[in-house]
Amino acid sequence: MLANELISRFERFAPLKLKWDRDPSGLQIGDPKQAIHKVLVTLDVRPEVVQEAVKIGADMIFAHHPVMFHPANNLDYQDPQKAMYADIAAHHILVYAAHTNLDSADGGMNDWLAAELGLTGVTGLVAGYEEAAVKMTVTVPTAQVEAVQEYLTKTWHASLNRYAFNSGEQFTVNLMADQVKPAVAGINRFVSGDDWDYQVEPLLTGGHQYSMGRVGNLPQPMTALDFAKRCKTVFHVDGLRLVCQEPQQVIKRVAVLGGDGGKFYPDALRAGAQAYVTGDVYYHTVHDMLASGLTVVDPGHHVESICKAHLTQLFKRWQAENDWQVEFVASQLNTDPFTFI
Repeated sequence: MLANELISRFERFAPLKLKWDRDPSGLQIGDPKQAIHKVLVTLDVRPEVVQEAVKIGADMIFAHHPVMFHPANNLDYQDPQKAMYADIAAHHILVYAAHTNLDSADGGMNDWLAAELGLTGVTGLVAGYEEAAVKMTVTVPTAQVEAVQEYLTKTWHASLNRYAFNSGEQFTVNLMADQVKPAVAGINRFVSGDDWDYQVEPLLTGGHQYSMGRVGNLPQPMTALDFAKRCKTVFHVDGLRLVCQEPQQVIKRVAVLGGDGGKFYPDALRAGAQAYVTGDVYYHTVHDMLASGLTVVDPGHHVESICKAHLTQLFKRWQAENDWQVEFVASQLNTDPFTFI
């Protein structure tokens, strides 16, 4: 299969429109028209991960963290990071990264983290991309109406209202605004552009708010200290940082945001969370968190490595649905740079 088949399917799940400003998610290195046979799924792209890809014969690396956050000033191969780029190119390995778009996707990174904590009644934490809903009224010849409707329902999971008239049929379909253009292109495959027509009008309801981070309730209340211990267990870390005024404080409502989410702690407070789980919290920000009364658990950035198993499982499901001739392998390497002593 071609790499862009996987990329296209993934970007239906976690569209690039969800990524935050200046985040270089998407294709990092390579040609999306390249044929792929084995994909290595990883949290980070490090020199040792590239060597792992070479060793197993992977021709694509699918990562959460982009390999190129900042432009390289040169390609001096004495620098291990830049030598890694040469290895990637020399072995014709395509690199794709899904960063903040995966963090914001429904059923993505932060839903996986919330599930690990056993949260219920989960909602979004930090508002991101907001998708507007529209009503599309489509008029097509009777001979093509079944094919067009089948396309819309299967591709866009659309619900239709259908009306018959003398020269053909008309129906309405509710879509997200950015689905209209590809839907029109799809309909044009079944009906000549001169033989059908459509109108679009905005809807006041039915849109969708994407969010980074999640907030929900624990199955049972527990103390801040016990909750921190639970985080240590479920995220399989050797140590973590706990910020709290009172270790015996009862915690019921929890916010979680994978990666570096310290600056979003006011959102956790507004959501009514008593505890906030995130990584890389900054010293001076922690003073503000502590003063606010919020309990904060920092298990590190590397807890996002749960994406390896979840993405691999997701890809294998799509593989079965689409009969892809490709193998998906989760990286076996631990790229956490920290050691607790």
